[in-house]
Amino acid sequence: MTADHFAGRVAEHYDESSAEMFDPAVVGPAVDLLAELADGGAALELGIGTGRLALPLSERGVPVHGIDLSPDMVARLRAKPGGARIPVRIGDFARTRVEGTFAVVYLVFNTVMNLTSQEDQVACFANAAGHLRPGGRFVVEVGVPDLQRLPPGERARPFALSPTRLGFDEYDVARQGLVSHHYTVTDGRLEVVSVPFRYVWPAELDLMARLAGLVSEDRWEDWRRRPFAGDSRAHVSVWRGPA
Repeated sequence: MTADHFAGRVAEHYDESSAEMFDPAVVGPAVDLLAELADGGAALELGIGTGRLALPLSERGVPVHGIDLSPDMVARLRAKPGGARIPVRIGDFARTRVEGTFAVVYLVFNTVMNLTSQEDQVACFANAAGHLRPGGRFVVEVGVPDLQRLPPGERARPFALSPTRLGFDEYDVARQGLVSHHYTVTDGRLEVVSVPFRYVWPAELDLMARLAGLVSEDRWEDWRRRPFAGDSRAHVSVWRGPA
């Protein structure tokens, strides 16, 4: 990941545009599971952003560190209560290193897809594994590619439709890529943001983990540990490093 797509007004309005992800009903189960996996150890968040999970996890007594490419997103984190106490390294989380080892490294809310090449995604798994203490876990939350839900003959699918917001994903199946297009009316002004991603399949992630020396431990549909099934729209996967 070389481009910062979250600078400026994107960072400024990020929390509001993703308000549903800040709901305690969404945050609580994720923090509960991550705190359990940390088991008294420290956690490292790849793509820490504005601290949606890092701050409540830190409040639970888990020492949290972060890596993020966007200085503007991290500035939003710093402005929140407790944000200044969380160490964050600015850089590409696929390759940027921080000192120490961690009980759990986590990458949530589809952020692995911000790495737009398979090479970078493989490097991310290697980087996560290199930060784990013996027996530590790497946790990824990401959606299952929505190709089966595309209208016949189409390559785009809407994900947001309201009087002030339109969003749709445009798929490039040949390159395993997609671009999320966001059209938002703010203070009477139309703002347009398009962000590239690389979608990734669960089995492909398992292979990346194996290449990094990790073994699959669990996969659920969500943070509440509901079983992952053929119709699941997302998954939370856990891989464990050697003891």
